[in-house]
Amino acid sequence: MNLKEIKDLINLMNENNLVELEIEREGTKVRLKKLASGRFETFAEAQEVPRVIQTIVPPQIQERPEEKKEEKKLIPIKAPMVGTFYRSPAPDAKPYVEIGQVIEEGQVVCIIEAMKLMNEIKSEVKGRIVEILAENAESVEFGQTLFMVEPV
Repeated sequence: MNLKEIKDLINLMNENNLVELEIEREGTKVRLKKLASGRFETFAEAQEVPRVIQTIVPPQIQERPEEKKEEKKLIPIKAPMVGTFYRSPAPDAKPYVEIGQVIEEGQVVCIIEAMKLMNEIKSEVKGRIVEILAENAESVEFGQTLFMVEPV
């Protein structure tokens, strides 16, 4: 990330009255924080992204082929933004989805609140919810897996 991009981010923060902004791009994470004095504090962190991860399992504990096929069929639903994850439209309402429920493509599965806006997150696949990986009312990061779905 170059100096012009950082200046643009500072202008974006000023225009939208933001106090803190974190961006991750191509393995580099930049966090800008506006101090009470009006000055900005900048943190940059380069992360080395592994290209290939290989796990070697001793022959006596290898998984059966049908178990591997099941794992490969699961599709993640990931957070498209940073924000607060909510499973239901209101605190007293029932959750959008439950484990074991079959969902349709385009069906709302949760809400992510970002900058006081409630964003409905819709499924891009048809399938059965196998796992819910985010906790209700907790912060989620961009790209974090929220649900695992088994296609049907």
